[in-house]
Amino acid sequence: MKQPTRNPSRGAVARAPAADARAQRAAGAVTARTRLSDRWHSWLGHHREMAAEALRRFFATPMASAMTALVIAIALALPASLQLGMGNFQRAVAGWDGQPQLSVFLNRGARDTAVERFTEELRSDSAVAEVSYISPEQALAEFQQSSGLGDALAGLGANPLPGVLLVRPARVAETELEQLAARLRESALTDSVVLDMAWVQRLARLTELGQRLSLGLGLLLALGVILVVVNTIRLHIENRRDEILVVKLVGGTDAFVRRPFLYSGLWYGLFGGLLAWLLVAVGVGLLSGPVAGLASSYGSGYALEGPGLTYLLGLGAGAALLGLCGAWVAVARHLRAIEPH
Repeated sequence: MKQPTRNPSRGAVARAPAADARAQRAAGAVTARTRLSDRWHSWLGHHREMAAEALRRFFATPMASAMTALVIAIALALPASLQLGMGNFQRAVAGWDGQPQLSVFLNRGARDTAVERFTEELRSDSAVAEVSYISPEQALAEFQQSSGLGDALAGLGANPLPGVLLVRPARVAETELEQLAARLRESALTDSVVLDMAWVQRLARLTELGQRLSLGLGLLLALGVILVVVNTIRLHIENRRDEILVVKLVGGTDAFVRRPFLYSGLWYGLFGGLLAWLLVAVGVGLLSGPVAGLASSYGSGYALEGPGLTYLLGLGAGAALLGLCGAWVAVARHLRAIEPH
């Protein structure tokens, strides 16, 4: 019997479509796979787009946006002014003649060269701002003049008063003053060290009171800023309710819907912080002249220190963070009620 002959071309043609189909499926799978870098660029691009859109919406209603930012600025300017005032108060106290002073009574037998060397060592110490030496002769002359007992002291055979070093510390913290006094007592040239801690303690209590008041007021008004942003973003959500429903109907995630409102809160907080810095700077400018005149009447060159660049960055960043938190609270609460049925 005649064997049937195979057509090699027909088999090849039959196998070709299957191979092409497998190749197309493989090619389609590669095309549909999204790389991590593509996702990253898409995520960044959407963030840039939403930030620009939120900024455009901010300036689209300048009056309403300015009023909201001004309310935030006033709430932030109060604790910021108090904190800046505490810093200027501490600077003023540090340069005042009534600041703490240590009286170091030296041994009567101490040599002048040793006293001079000890004085220079103290002046090079970072914890010491100023050192003044009163010799036994100067101490006796001042005592005779102030006490009115000059004739009685003149009859003494020898000067009973020792030399004294008046040490003005660089820092007025109570613990640092006690450490400095302890180091001075360890010297072989000193008989005793006298430090009046009553003034230091009163100053420390006053400073602590101001700091706690500033902190409490800051926390209270920060909560007020968050509530202002929550109310503002809630109105934005209600105005865009239909848009949010459409986005969720086509598969938009909560993160996608949330993002523009978060950037709106961030812009409100940032511009509020910048306005708060401007208000504080204007206040310092108005007070700097009278304060300088008052200081000059006491023979001091003290001047108010205004809010610098670091203060601007800190206030702006903190306000932006508060605005972001307020927007997050508003979105988390009100977006749940907007769901397509």
